[in-house]
Amino acid sequence: MLPFVARSSSRSEINHFASVPSSLLPAFGTNFDEGYLNLRKYVIAPYNRRYRLWQTFLVALVVYSAWASPFELAFRELSIGSLVPVDIIVDGFFAIDIILTFFVAYLDRSTYLLVDDHKKIAIRYIKMLHFPMDLASTLPFDQIYQILTGKRHGPEIFGFLNMLRLWRLRHVSELFSRLEKDIRIRYTATRFCKLICVTLFAVHFAGCMYFWLAFHHKTPENTWLHKELPDFKYRSVWLCYIYSMYWSITTLTTVGYGDLYAVNTEEKVYSSLFMLFNIGLTAYIIGNMTNLAVHNTVRTFAMRDAFNRVLRYASKSRLPKRLKEQMLAHKELKLKMEESQQQEVLQDLPKAIRSSIAQHLFSNVVDKAYLFKGVSDECIIQLASDMKAEYYLPKVDIILQNEMPIYFYILVYGSLDLFIHKNGSEQLLFELEPGGMAGEIGGMFNIPQPFTVRTRRLSQVIRINQHQFKQMMQPFNNDGRQIINNFIKYLREQRGSVLEEIPYLSELLGDLYLEHITQNGDSHDEVSRYHDDGPCKEGRTINSNPWSSPASTRIIIHGHHPNEKKMGKGDTKKLILLPSSIEELFRVAEKKFSKRASKILMADGSEVEEINVLRDHDELYIF
Repeated sequence: MLPFVARSSSRSEINHFASVPSSLLPAFGTNFDEGYLNLRKYVIAPYNRRYRLWQTFLVALVVYSAWASPFELAFRELSIGSLVPVDIIVDGFFAIDIILTFFVAYLDRSTYLLVDDHKKIAIRYIKMLHFPMDLASTLPFDQIYQILTGKRHGPEIFGFLNMLRLWRLRHVSELFSRLEKDIRIRYTATRFCKLICVTLFAVHFAGCMYFWLAFHHKTPENTWLHKELPDFKYRSVWLCYIYSMYWSITTLTTVGYGDLYAVNTEEKVYSSLFMLFNIGLTAYIIGNMTNLAVHNTVRTFAMRDAFNRVLRYASKSRLPKRLKEQMLAHKELKLKMEESQQQEVLQDLPKAIRSSIAQHLFSNVVDKAYLFKGVSDECIIQLASDMKAEYYLPKVDIILQNEMPIYFYILVYGSLDLFIHKNGSEQLLFELEPGGMAGEIGGMFNIPQPFTVRTRRLSQVIRINQHQFKQMMQPFNNDGRQIINNFIKYLREQRGSVLEEIPYLSELLGDLYLEHITQNGDSHDEVSRYHDDGPCKEGRTINSNPWSSPASTRIIIHGHHPNEKKMGKGDTKKLILLPSSIEELFRVAEKKFSKRASKILMADGSEVEEINVLRDHDELYIF
């Protein structure tokens, strides 16, 4: 088990997982002891929620330290003692953090296990650079000097020692690193906030240092601030601070009004270095802002480029306007689906999770479809797991008449029209409402699709692969019989005009039933009863599993010599399921044409002697 995975899931634990650093993820194949989750007493896990809150609280104190340290150095002579109580309190909190660090477990990079041994934790922390720097940035040097010497004002060096508090900025850097990986917070907002913080600190630090140069120059009249404030050493601290920030901002933004400028050599060197730093900082800020802007517009450029490719292809191929509009509409819908990233999200998930999601989304829809009424819950769950949702814009053809069946569809919402093409025109048969199915007739009979299916308005369908469906149904014997019964019942309820458009309907239904009988090893008497009654008789149901073996070969038989058709005589043909032997084929032909036959010829006149040489949709002449 992973060290951060609890034994039972809860909403708080799932939300907390978003802040877990990737360094705590073990390598694939790494084993953990069951007792590893229980750390020793008085040891804090680095991902502990309360410890995270403590670190976030310290960041607020770091913001104060980042502002106070340069400010106290620059305006030390003007503001002695005003911030001392706050500094002592802040240092006290960071001293507590040093103590807590001796009790925080760490990740061993060689084993990827959390080390909770107190001695190892202490030795590791003391040997690292963090401990001496944390200690140096926390010690109140001014107060220690006052206690040891009794003097109120310490040397200038203590002001620079207080600048060690800027070491605490690493807490801010770690916080932003966590926030950028936290999926609960927008990355753009986090990045933008980080850039603002960097800019504000640069402005504040540069302004304070520039005032420090002027204040400690040996001739105050020869400084950048003397021209505007001749007695600046005796003026308000905040007034001097405002002038310093004004110079820093105008220099950082490369405006440079010329009212405040470097006068002595030290100021000119400092200003030159600051302007060089500004070049890098400006490039960093502009680069990051550009990346954020491009990230939000890259899909727009991709959409326009995709549309241009479609238009160029349509113009080059001289496609009609209707097809071109359908291509553009489909491309737009596809790009919008990519923006929602539904497929990308599902593809990255394990199959078990994908199946659970599909069951949650599609089980109710599948259960209401006519073909699956009365089917077991196990079968419905299995079917829903392999379904895929698709969107179609209005006036888009989902299925074309006479195309080979690959998928059949269940309409979730929207509306579908079923057409047939007759004499060069389209004839509307009926409209499918939500819950209806399309394409299942071609799939069940394994024949070209008899209808064209077109969307009337924006529609969502779930797609089922015909081959996968038949393989999936093989273990479900009773459910397979129920599906066939539902299918035959549905066909009986259709209007005559619809059934007339399905070629060889009676033969297809009969062969479907015969296929079920022969594939399950039923007796010859049962086959004979099939030819006498047929499955379309009222009350006849399927008593075998229709998915127990691959689909058999269908052939067309004629009851005359192949040359008789050319002589103008009547031609009666039947579509049947290929039997397992020549003798059985003769018996089927005798039932169909009411006459005994002794010879089987192909259309070219060649005689058939073996049944296994025949292929799907071969035409045989039996006489």
